[in-house]
Amino acid sequence: MTEEKMDKETLLKRIVEIELGMFERVRAAEPSLCQERPEAFKAMRTMTHSALSPETLNSYLADLEQALKEGKNLMTLKYARMEGKIGPLKESPLIPDIVKAEQEWMTELARKYPHVVKGGPGFAPYLAAELETYSDRTLEYYFRDVRQAAAEGRNLAEERYNYLFRRIGYGSIAEAEEKAKQLRR
Repeated sequence: MTEEKMDKETLLKRIVEIELGMFERVRAAEPSLCQERPEAFKAMRTMTHSALSPETLNSYLADLEQALKEGKNLMTLKYARMEGKIGPLKESPLIPDIVKAEQEWMTELARKYPHVVKGGPGFAPYLAAELETYSDRTLEYYFRDVRQAAAEGRNLAEERYNYLFRRIGYGSIAEAEEKAKQLRR
């Protein structure tokens, strides 16, 4: 399936369908609210991938499809890694660089939009554990996306939140922030 040319929305949908199937089989120490609400999972995962290039998405889809063929559940591996049940899945110098950039973007976003984005320490270990499940090729594409965004002065976290808020009826994250501010007055 990855050999076919898919538009970005179709790619996102296919990725999230596979991820959801894997996620529904995860038996984490602390069950996730998203396991009880698959639509919330789909929205959040689609948002997560929305800022990535088609090359990165195609590579990640190939990772997911390969994992399915091999009987691996990348979501189970990610949660086992986050919970310290298994050691590192991959040693790549790109992972800390990607995590650092994404953490900086999230921190900036939480400062800029404090009513709709909560910064927290849980983000970095979560992302690092997820990145350890990616192939080297996918990590290279993701790192390229991060480098390109930084060079262009873009914030991928903000792009993701804009994508999410547009999908739920706002014009942008700034509009959602303004409405949230008004509700708290």
